[in-house]
Amino acid sequence: MRSESTSEDVPFDRDVAERGGYVYTTVERLSTRFAMDRQTRAMVSATDFRGRRVVDIGCGDGAATVTLHDTAGTAEVLGFDPAALAMPVARRRAGERPLRFASASAYALPLPDDAVDIAHLRGVLHHMDEPRSAIKEAARVSRIVAVLEPNGWNPAMKAIEKLSAYHRAHGERSFFAHTIDGWMKDAGLQIVHRSFSGLVPYFCPDGAARLLKQMEPLVEGLPGLRRIACGAYVVVGQRP
Repeated sequence: MRSESTSEDVPFDRDVAERGGYVYTTVERLSTRFAMDRQTRAMVSATDFRGRRVVDIGCGDGAATVTLHDTAGTAEVLGFDPAALAMPVARRRAGERPLRFASASAYALPLPDDAVDIAHLRGVLHHMDEPRSAIKEAARVSRIVAVLEPNGWNPAMKAIEKLSAYHRAHGERSFFAHTIDGWMKDAGLQIVHRSFSGLVPYFCPDGAARLLKQMEPLVEGLPGLRRIACGAYVVVGQRP
């Protein structure tokens, strides 16, 4: 996600034009299903979305937005993303659900102060030029900000960012947990939840995905290991 719909958004709009959605939501792979499901469950366990009005900042093609609503029982979700071509895809995915989508900048959301109960940012900060500003804007429209990001402590994650053509083309770079925590605190938020989760990467062979999925609960249960081995970091901040 970027500040405006410019050439910087081309990789995401290109994904939609070529595939009818984003790569990780349209490719039928066991590892992708495992990874996306674990991320959804990590977010839902981090804060109570049930019956809440939510803004999904960086909603993309709406796949995660729909899953969040179906899993957590949100009252309503407003999804914003600068990738204009993704919005019709998101609306089709939503069907009759109480989800609305529009193209907008994460740095200037078309919402008044305290418009929603929770601001949800799932896997978007690592695409942004100004992630600190995005969190401040999220904290303006909501007292609660829930963030999920690739785990910057994971050495495999760092390697993938350098070696994967997809990751390079989409401008991906992971952040350390304390860096994201610092942005939350700068936005006036108190950290109320922190966790590391997930062991299955989006794109890996089915056999490896099954093995890693079996190992996932064990790794997540070991504090030292989960910090460097888990793929995702979840943090929730709340204004006093």
